[in-house]
Amino acid sequence: MYRCSVTEPRPRRCVLPFAAEPRQLADLRRAVKAELAGWGMSALAEEAQLITTELASNVIKHVGQGTAATLVLDADTDQLRLELHDNSDKEPQSLHPTCEEESGRGLQLLAALSAVWGTTRTAVGKAVWCELPLAPDESRRRIQRATTLMEAYGRGGGGAAAPRTPPPGRGE
Repeated sequence: MYRCSVTEPRPRRCVLPFAAEPRQLADLRRAVKAELAGWGMSALAEEAQLITTELASNVIKHVGQGTAATLVLDADTDQLRLELHDNSDKEPQSLHPTCEEESGRGLQLLAALSAVWGTTRTAVGKAVWCELPLAPDESRRRIQRATTLMEAYGRGGGGAAAPRTPPPGRGE
């Protein structure tokens, strides 16, 4: 996997082209973890690795195994942005799986973990992106929302939208 990283001056940027294959996922996760550690953002590594896995898995499943793709990490003083670029113009579809279904929750998880996410058309396809704020309190609330969402599936509740947590100091 080719890696290009620009870390100074800020903003920081890392570009990771890869072939969308299952065996590449572990390498992508390791690269994300290492880059964030180098930037002093290790606290976001688990969330960023999970998002990377979800987005790259969607390329494998919906665009095609072996597709050329690129993961881009951009960090500035208040947020980390992850973008996954591929050559398909097919927009991701948010599904509403039942608790018995084994897949279809990736975009709900992405929405629960990130402050904001979306899709942008590019000259050769699309980029699915999300932003993670660097504030630790907001990070804790996002993790709590994602956990609540996944627990709702475990109880058979489905869960089309991630419930919001109360503001700090109210039930946390």
